[in-house]
Amino acid sequence: MKAIFKNILFTAAVTAGVGCTATFAQNSPEKAVHTEKDYYRIVTLPVPEGVELEVGGLALMPNGDMGVSTRRGDVWIIQNPYQLNGSLPFYKKFATGMHEVLGLAYKDGAFYCVQRGELTKLIDKNGDGKADVYEIVYSWPVSGNYHEYSYGPVIMPNGNMMVNLNVGFDDEWWRGKSLVKWRAWCLEIQPDGTMNPYATGFRSPAGQGLIDGKYFYAENQGDWVGSGYIMQLDRGDFAMHPAGLRWATDPASPVKVRTEDIYSRVNPRFNDPEGKIEDRDPKRPFKTLWEVASDIKKGYKTPAVWVPHGTLGNSTSSMIQIPNNDSFGPFAGQVLVGDQAQSRINRIFLEQVKGQYQGAAIPFREGFESGVLRLAWGADNSLFVGQTSRGWGSTGQKIFGLERLVWAKTTPFEMKAVRAMPDGFEIEFTKPVDKKAAADPDNYTITGFTYKYHPVYGSATIREKVSNINAAIVSEDGLKVRLVADSLREKYIHEIKVDKAVVSADSSFSLLHPVAYYTLNNIPDGEKLNVPKRKPKMAHDMAGMNMQMGKAAPSTAKAAAVGGVALKKNQTTKPASWTTIDQTITIGTKPGLKFDKTDLTLKAGSKVKLTFTNNDDMPHNFVVVPQGEAIAVGELGSKLGLQAVKLNYIANTPKILFNATLVGPGSSQTIYFVAPKAGKYTYVCTVPGHFYVMQGTLTVE
Repeated sequence: MKAIFKNILFTAAVTAGVGCTATFAQNSPEKAVHTEKDYYRIVTLPVPEGVELEVGGLALMPNGDMGVSTRRGDVWIIQNPYQLNGSLPFYKKFATGMHEVLGLAYKDGAFYCVQRGELTKLIDKNGDGKADVYEIVYSWPVSGNYHEYSYGPVIMPNGNMMVNLNVGFDDEWWRGKSLVKWRAWCLEIQPDGTMNPYATGFRSPAGQGLIDGKYFYAENQGDWVGSGYIMQLDRGDFAMHPAGLRWATDPASPVKVRTEDIYSRVNPRFNDPEGKIEDRDPKRPFKTLWEVASDIKKGYKTPAVWVPHGTLGNSTSSMIQIPNNDSFGPFAGQVLVGDQAQSRINRIFLEQVKGQYQGAAIPFREGFESGVLRLAWGADNSLFVGQTSRGWGSTGQKIFGLERLVWAKTTPFEMKAVRAMPDGFEIEFTKPVDKKAAADPDNYTITGFTYKYHPVYGSATIREKVSNINAAIVSEDGLKVRLVADSLREKYIHEIKVDKAVVSADSSFSLLHPVAYYTLNNIPDGEKLNVPKRKPKMAHDMAGMNMQMGKAAPSTAKAAAVGGVALKKNQTTKPASWTTIDQTITIGTKPGLKFDKTDLTLKAGSKVKLTFTNNDDMPHNFVVVPQGEAIAVGELGSKLGLQAVKLNYIANTPKILFNATLVGPGSSQTIYFVAPKAGKYTYVCTVPGHFYVMQGTLTVE
């Protein structure tokens, strides 16, 4: 039966190869404003009424139709997903009744999908467009824990299929554990059902992909994982998270790292995998991932490219390689990586130095209607973007979505590539630059940083250091600038910022995205340029200091005086002048980006003790703002750059009345404040993506 669409306001979508060409004023005293949508347009596919298309997987079929699996356990086939000549797509349910299908592939006339506990082959034997056979290719045990997501498959060049399995939780809902065999592992499964464990070290490996024919996966921040990243994996590799090492001694395991290797090297007192965080020796400094990896070796793998948490995203998802031609713009062969929480796609330039992958993460496209989870190329070279947010939250406000990203055949002014050099970096642009501005070293800033490697959830950036740039040498054609810099560090991420003064050669364009994050695993060998050292201008020097230090943290700022009492906005100790507390409030969180109380009531001028407890598996904060200001304050917190985590995603703005800072899973914070004047206020978690939905109402009587 044909799908029926109701109440759909439809605008015919352009097909690939047809788009609007942006027109910009030339020789204007101000640069023309150009945005992402001028170059890559988002086209939304209408979905039939009643279809909960929470996309978990996408697979292009040979005839150009698109297969879509859902978290609801269905597989749909969409005919005419390109909406040719303004016609609507046609949805047909191919399979149903499965358990949260978070991956889909098509091979030799059959779909392969990953459910919670198995890799399933779906076969249409009679050709009626519906699956007649649900064949178990391989199954694995499940404990029943909600966090045991399963992803894949990715079909390798040899025909084998790669499946990734999440960690689960038990009594500590934020500490990942492998509760049943092969959880937190990558499994290589042959078409006949033979399984071989491939690698481990996973926490939440939501993304997979083939890059230049090699297997990569994408990881999400959490315990042991300071930030999201992508990593190339070989058989026997250990990635980062120790939960899966529980099964490393199994005769089938190719992994040589052992649990005791991790705990003994991170901290001598971490000799028990079940030990509490409080057991850590406070006098021993934190180690980074690379310090531990270089000590252990034995196949310990480190990320190819970090995707800085809170800056470029919060929940790294699918990756896909751009075709090695000009069908999708000037970025042939590069990699696109989705982010579920921030409803965006980032771009990654990869290169190999000394046999190891590394490269730069660069913003690409924001504004999708839900959380970006899956990516697939269409037959017309447009990019299908499958989305879901239920239970996870996203900046895109819809629970699900399916959209296409279409190149408008117009080239943006961007950093096309960032390459490591023996003495710095080389930036390649998509258009020639204004040579005078581009040759000024003070128009660039390079800041190195890294993350802690520890059992605690996530990490702020640490060991920040601004590099002095001695020269910016522009190529003859104006397409490249070589930055010669001091103090670059191997195994560190380097934020490379380009000042707005660097414009295109005709002065019409500023960079669409003026920042890149380069993971410098290895400094290449080669001749260094003979460039004299120089001192930066004072303004540049101060900018670097500000990047390192950040603005004054809101926790030290003063809240508005009420009743003659002026407290910090984040007052964590009881004021000495208080002899009594008028009201004691407790509030917590629950899964699905929610506070456990949606309404709180206070009396104006009362002395309040509020305890915020985080019962979720991800960090949250608690911020009180005037009614109607929650999203604005949240968006300010999303723009804090490298300092976002250190500043708790809380911008220094007078709109904040008082707040609890970021509270990790299983932890709490108590604050003291004086209730403001009577009226309605909003309390909100300002973590990127959370602030759109994680809100409550504070009524002051």
